[in-house]
Amino acid sequence: LIGMSQPGLTYFEPAFADELAVILRWAFVHLQEPAGGSVYLRLSTRAVAQPERTPDEALTRAILDGGYWLKEPAPGAELAIVYTGVVAPEAKAALEAVAEDVPGAGLLAVTSADRLHAGWSASGSDSPIGRLLAPLAPDAALVTVLDGHPATLSWLGAVRGQRVRPLGVEKFGQSADIPDLYRVLGIDTDAILDACAAACLGR
Repeated sequence: LIGMSQPGLTYFEPAFADELAVILRWAFVHLQEPAGGSVYLRLSTRAVAQPERTPDEALTRAILDGGYWLKEPAPGAELAIVYTGVVAPEAKAALEAVAEDVPGAGLLAVTSADRLHAGWSASGSDSPIGRLLAPLAPDAALVTVLDGHPATLSWLGAVRGQRVRPLGVEKFGQSADIPDLYRVLGIDTDAILDACAAACLGR
């Protein structure tokens, strides 16, 4: 939220090294443009398994716009898990666990909630996030998760009126290893699955 709220500052939070490379190339140009500005990268030292891919033009554009489907949802899907940053492994594990019960569920990677929100504010449903969420059912549930404040992604429900179950961090100061800490904070795989179950039952 701090990164999103600062004027003249563009906030990104990539999960993967190829996303970071795309963002850095853009940032070095943006910093020097007359109408450019500062760029805030929220990163982590956590080791995360990397996808084996080379971003093409479409993926590069999507990363810079702020998000893309890591797993495309089926048309009319009733559920999507939306994550930002290093909780990618937990989000992916949760999607795999719900695949049997909700086979069409999608996994949306958000590389910049800031850029997605700016696009939505400017263009509404014709924005990148509006187009990303369009394949989902009108009453689909979005379970959002990041190791930051849940409000960072909870606004996604306003884009197309879909319901949101936002997970995130609202208390600080705890110390533990990552599995225990994420469990305490309610952003681990089990917490995501619980949110998915509650969201689907509430449809």
